Amino acid sequence: MLTLKEIFVFSETSPLLFSQYLFIFIFTVMYGIYAAICDRLNLRSFYLMCFGIFFYYRTGGWFFSLLVLSTIYDFYLANAIHKANSKVKRKVYLIISLTINLGLLAFFKYTYYFTDIINGLLHTNFHPKNIFYIFSNDVFGTHFDINKIILPVGISFFTFQTLSYTIDVYRKHIEPARNILDFGFFVTYFPQLIAGPIVRAVDFIPQIAKKFSLTEREFGHAIFLIMGGFIKKAVISDYISINFVDRVFDAPQLYSGFDNLMAVYGYAIQIYCDFSGYSDMAIGISLLMGFRLPLNFNSPYVSLSITEFWRRWHISLSTWLKDYLYISLGGNRKGKVRTYINLMITMLLGGLWHGAATRFIIWGALHGAALAIHKAWLEFVPWAGKQNSRWYNILAGLLTFHFVCFCWIYFRADNVPTVEMMISRIFNNFSIPDIAVKVAAYWKPFAFILIGYFLHFLPKNIKIQMEDKFSAVPLALKVGIVAFVIIAAYQVASSEVQPFIYFQF
Repeated sequence: MLTLKEIFVFSETSPLLFSQYLFIFIFTVMYGIYAAICDRLNLRSFYLMCFGIFFYYRTGGWFFSLLVLSTIYDFYLANAIHKANSKVKRKVYLIISLTINLGLLAFFKYTYYFTDIINGLLHTNFHPKNIFYIFSNDVFGTHFDINKIILPVGISFFTFQTLSYTIDVYRKHIEPARNILDFGFFVTYFPQLIAGPIVRAVDFIPQIAKKFSLTEREFGHAIFLIMGGFIKKAVISDYISINFVDRVFDAPQLYSGFDNLMAVYGYAIQIYCDFSGYSDMAIGISLLMGFRLPLNFNSPYVSLSITEFWRRWHISLSTWLKDYLYISLGGNRKGKVRTYINLMITMLLGGLWHGAATRFIIWGALHGAALAIHKAWLEFVPWAGKQNSRWYNILAGLLTFHFVCFCWIYFRADNVPTVEMMISRIFNNFSIPDIAVKVAAYWKPFAFILIGYFLHFLPKNIKIQMEDKFSAVPLALKVGIVAFVIIAAYQVASSEVQPFIYFQF
């Protein structure tokens, strides 16, 4: 029996997740009210903005105030950019916006990392202090621990989202939002607020002025996405994580080379099912409310090159980095050498965006170097980018997949020594006769890994046919199928609900 406290009060140990029964209950109540007001545009925007703030509070606590502040200052700075009568003023307002947004991101995400670097280089002993907690304690009489800097949930996502808005206004790609209500709705829109897709104002804000519309085909598509995303996250990803991957990555020295290799393959499909599962649910939930979000994953492990991988993986981030960082650095307009440098810088910063740790920088550097090498390969071997033989494509696909998996070790491991240990175990402690014993011992998590890859590699036309057949069944049967899938999934799923991996970013 749910209590009002469980519904309305934030808990660090139980944040609100799409894959929980609690969210299904809250969303059902919210959607019932939404259905009654969805044709009244201003009321709809206000209602969804309030729900977005509540959703963020239930997921990230009192940091919702940071979200509100970000909405206010970016709205007025974008308006100032638009109204400025000189290029200098417009640039000044843009710099202020960039400084505030990136400054807050740097404070919450990178203070400890850069302090440790400075202390290591200069042999100093600096200790970071939380200036926001100091202010709150002095002014409001609170008792926050000023030595703690806690990362707000999803700060990287909503920071990039608001940055794209002010930059697009500066570049005159879009007009500013009509009012702060529309902009607030855009910033706090709950389906993609915590972990993307990163939605751009040019794609979303025009939808605010449109009346609610949802065809029968779109309704079926939305439910299919939500159901599929739920299975990928709550069943496949969580089971693999708890029952195998986490154990090996936490202590790789206790496991054989085969175990370590399977943990790498397991993490590759775990993070895909986790993140694409969230994206699918976000896109489906949004579509139920009449708003269209962009595709964020497109079977990335079928890629035949690292360039293609980044066109298929976390599409909203890769296009953001390309449009607002890579192109701003000069893109490919300043010669081949500069192009390779720009790719490296973009991916290094992309790695740092994921986390304040050397392993993320290495992960970004590896992808940046691979992108540059692939671009050079196409320059010197032009036929490589055209239609090639089946065997060439198989080799290219295997090479790309295993390079991505190798990089995932840096992404998942707690530190670089853990990476070195895993690689050492894979190459120096791999026993072929041991494989049968390990498969028998871990057949359940291995089966879930196999299921995850099977679903990922299903041909697109088969996925479309499955979706079409689901959309064609009567509404009552749809409800029955969804209820059966959810109940069955919870029976199979791990008892411990895992936060989405990208919540930490």
